[in-house]
Amino acid sequence: MALRRLLLRYFPPGIILEYVEGGESKTRSIDLLHLRPDTDVTALVEEIQKREPLITASCLEHIIHLVQRLQEKLGEKQNHKFSLFKVLRTHILPLTNVAFNKSGSRFITGSYDRTCKLWDTASGEELHSLEGHRNVVYAIAFNNPYGDKIATGSFDKTCKVWSTETGKCYHTFRGHSAEIVCLSFNPQSTLLATGSMDTTAKLWDLEKGEEVASLNGHSAEIIALSFNTTGDRIITGSFDHTVAVWDVGTGRLLHTLIGHRGEISSAQFNWDCSLIVTGSMDKTCMLWDAVTGTHIATLAGHSKEVLDVCFDYAGQRIATASADGSARVYNAGTKQCIAKLEGHEDEISKVCFNPKGNCILTASSDKTARLWDAATGHCLQVLEGHADEIFSCAFNYKGDTIITGSKDNSCRIWH
Repeated sequence: MALRRLLLRYFPPGIILEYVEGGESKTRSIDLLHLRPDTDVTALVEEIQKREPLITASCLEHIIHLVQRLQEKLGEKQNHKFSLFKVLRTHILPLTNVAFNKSGSRFITGSYDRTCKLWDTASGEELHSLEGHRNVVYAIAFNNPYGDKIATGSFDKTCKVWSTETGKCYHTFRGHSAEIVCLSFNPQSTLLATGSMDTTAKLWDLEKGEEVASLNGHSAEIIALSFNTTGDRIITGSFDHTVAVWDVGTGRLLHTLIGHRGEISSAQFNWDCSLIVTGSMDKTCMLWDAVTGTHIATLAGHSKEVLDVCFDYAGQRIATASADGSARVYNAGTKQCIAKLEGHEDEISKVCFNPKGNCILTASSDKTARLWDAATGHCLQVLEGHADEIFSCAFNYKGDTIITGSKDNSCRIWH
């Protein structure tokens, strides 16, 4: 094995090793999820060297320098004020979803007008209108980090995969017997998963254009699904109050997470694939061991339904959004609530961390989105201007651009 080069990964902090083994080029990543601005970098790198044969004494200095760069990035203060960059009147009929590609240079919008549109973020120009569905285009996604494909899931029971470059349709996947309401590409971009009101999820091979597995086991609609970062597991959340963990390679059901007393609203793995967080209409959020499927903790405190949950990139904090108009931040290790985000005047349907994890974005029915300090819960900024409820919000990978999607049929880009 010979080390070729080292790459930095800012979010979550890590180093990617590119090396040659048996004439083949390979990569391996070293996660530095616990790196802090005050970590002793030399001691950390020496510890890594003991476990990693590719790191020799000759490249030690270089690695210390790289980790120090990651540390500087973590130490940068978040005092960026976002301002409105563009308002885009995207569709004539209501929007269903919005999504960025990794860099934030392009975004897509789904709509009741049966189309998905691709936009250039900087110019606000419409690049493609993806047409062909016969009903509402509800679920949309880029195959990030690549961004060369777009998937659309529709109430017409089909899913389509498109070229970002040309707008051409590669595949139409048929097989569901009811509306498709959620979808996701696996991290390798070789598979697409779709979840449907027909109680099943399906896995589709993007190369061959065919179904490779049907995940049967839920007794009610599937409304959330998510791959883990390695792509060997997928979770599905259902109105039957359970979340199922599946083996992607075999399509086998591994665990059923039983404990919630209401419909599941969202479910997600943390970065290192050790934990799963679930949100439910029963007003709670639950934390589970992803390997064994056992219940670890119930994060209570909301007075109404939990509508969205997410981990930060490092998997150390959990944010929850509720119909009670508040969001909460929990420490994934101690399971304690560390901040309450209070200020919205109506339900919060979406919550996400910025890539660095020090800032939280919420979208609410009160027509505003808000930015919060993740450590203190202090409101940093209110993004105002939409004329109706905001149902979608997202950061790009760098965390310097925000998109908000509203029932007023417009998207706003904030810089």
